[in-house]
Amino acid sequence: MTSQAPDQAPLSHVTDQVVQTYSQIGTINHLDQPPLPNSDAVTAITLDLIEIIYPGYQRRQTLHSSDAAEHVSELLDRLHVQLTQQIARAIQYEQALTDLTDLTDSDDPARDSADSYETDEMFIDQARDKAVTALASLPELRDLLATDVQAAFDGDPAARGLDEVILCYPGLQAITVHRLAHQLHQLDIPFIPRMMAEWSHSRTGIDIHPGAKIGPSFFIDHGTGVVIGETTEIHSHVKLYQGVTLGALSFPKDDSGKLVRGEKRHPTIQDGVVIYANATVLGGKTTVGAHSVIGASVSLTQSVPPNTVVTIETPELKFRETRN
Repeated sequence: MTSQAPDQAPLSHVTDQVVQTYSQIGTINHLDQPPLPNSDAVTAITLDLIEIIYPGYQRRQTLHSSDAAEHVSELLDRLHVQLTQQIARAIQYEQALTDLTDLTDSDDPARDSADSYETDEMFIDQARDKAVTALASLPELRDLLATDVQAAFDGDPAARGLDEVILCYPGLQAITVHRLAHQLHQLDIPFIPRMMAEWSHSRTGIDIHPGAKIGPSFFIDHGTGVVIGETTEIHSHVKLYQGVTLGALSFPKDDSGKLVRGEKRHPTIQDGVVIYANATVLGGKTTVGAHSVIGASVSLTQSVPPNTVVTIETPELKFRETRN
């Protein structure tokens, strides 16, 4: 008995209904607009950058020092092209949003979208300059990340060597992507730094906003559930454990009820601080002084002077014999 082809009429009806919602609910579709950065391309860029940062650890593990220059040259050439294209998309779209806002504010009729978003060499030139600047920072970033690798080894007695840290530690993976994304964030590149951060978040369980400023010799032990907000400032030789949140205490609003953006909302963590598991430090005015220790599960909304230990008083444990 031969099977019959499914009736396509119901699906045709569903197609019409779905497409109709595109005009009714325009906030969650991206049609008739310049292209956004591509998530797969941004992931490929991130992996290529990691390959350059840690040669011999990732995809090409048989790399010889005599072949390193050729390998890196190939990666840089590819990154130059890919970064330029994706950055151009990002800044072109941001400019389109600005133009649209200006048109709306001035009540001028909007131009036809098909004619508005042709490729502009201006965006390509801007993107190329930013890409070159970002790639030129790689030697400096390697120096910085070397301090993070050493901090992880020095801070974890379970680590058997630097190779294990680089290959296995999610905290190092997270700070590596963060330092790359932060560099792009510093260049005022839209979208791409956050896309990199969220890709890293999905892989490691560690959520670091690309705007956060993090000093050398930073170590996240275990890592799952760590959250570091956009305006956080972390100085050198800081160690965090799993579940730590460096977050905002409140979100100020302007007279119209909209969130005020750009203000410092997250804490400052000074040199040599250790923050244990599941602790929460909140607020832009909150500073944890140098060489202080914040105990597990502490919730902190006020500043702490240097060389201070903050803990929760341990509840008393009671034991009783069970009866059979």
